[in-house]
Amino acid sequence: MSKRKLTRRQSWRIEKIQEERKARAQKREDKITLELQDDSLGPEQPGLIIAHYGAQLDIEPIGKAGETYRCHLRANLPPLVTGDRIVWRASSKGGMGVVVALEDRDSLLSRPDMRGQLKPVAANIDYIVLVIAPMPVPHANLIDRYLVAAETVGIEPVILLNKTDLLVGGASRSSVSKELDDMLINYERIGYRVLKASTRTEDGLNELKNLLNEHTSVFVGQSGVGKSSLVNTLLPGVDTRVGPLSESTGKGTHTTTAARLFHFPAGGMLIDSPGIREFGLWHMEPEDVLHGFKEFRPFIGHCKFRDCSHEQEPGCAIRQALMNGDILQERMDSYQNILNSLEKA
Repeated sequence: MSKRKLTRRQSWRIEKIQEERKARAQKREDKITLELQDDSLGPEQPGLIIAHYGAQLDIEPIGKAGETYRCHLRANLPPLVTGDRIVWRASSKGGMGVVVALEDRDSLLSRPDMRGQLKPVAANIDYIVLVIAPMPVPHANLIDRYLVAAETVGIEPVILLNKTDLLVGGASRSSVSKELDDMLINYERIGYRVLKASTRTEDGLNELKNLLNEHTSVFVGQSGVGKSSLVNTLLPGVDTRVGPLSESTGKGTHTTTAARLFHFPAGGMLIDSPGIREFGLWHMEPEDVLHGFKEFRPFIGHCKFRDCSHEQEPGCAIRQALMNGDILQERMDSYQNILNSLEKA
């Protein structure tokens, strides 16, 4: 089909609309530039990013929890995320403040976007709390992907089984409960911290609060596992939106659209991030994935061949550890599954 030719009037209208859009964008840019150069801006002071909205940020002055200021950011700054400690200047005229510098980060959690490019999600985190639930059904391979991602960035992961009230009663629920218990026991044996909780019965919430207090944590996991419900229970008054499971897919519906930081009364902080159904690892090298399985590490570098693929080669220390019971078959299968996904990416 041949391309439709525009009339002179249509072309003129399209050009006019584009010019108007450029003019509006330039006007906004000029206004921001004037604010950034405004001599009436206050002195530099430390702050914390508690939410990110594209080109604008919500800033909280250090030591003044609850006070929030909307800010622009200078063009020469790197991408900023919720949890970043920054230097900013307030406007004395009631306008927007300005972020002028980024402080050093202790840690940074990133995830790949649909194009495989790493996108920062949150900064200065102590714990990555991986929330799972009986529904949607958690799979070990999905959990392992989150664990590998956490191990790679050096942030301690914690596995939280939420909605434990769904496991009470009925033969089918007892079966699901046993499968989950067996899976979680395996992770505990590997060395991961495992917690269980229910916002409906409040079981396990005190233990979870004790972990989160005085630390900065981020909840990750599939949509529908109850992350927003946990935030609402742990922080009354926050009232984040809660979405039901999809009837057609059994998966969660996305309700959180931007990462936001909340304060606990005892001093800890929680970053609630958008739900992620699948945590892609295609940006990683095979060696990174290997080190992401923490129980593999004692055997890395002890294979007979330096280029061992840990499949069928003689003298493979990883395969020998598998035969000795030091590595679980389920984890080995998960490792191979992730490697295969890297090759297909």
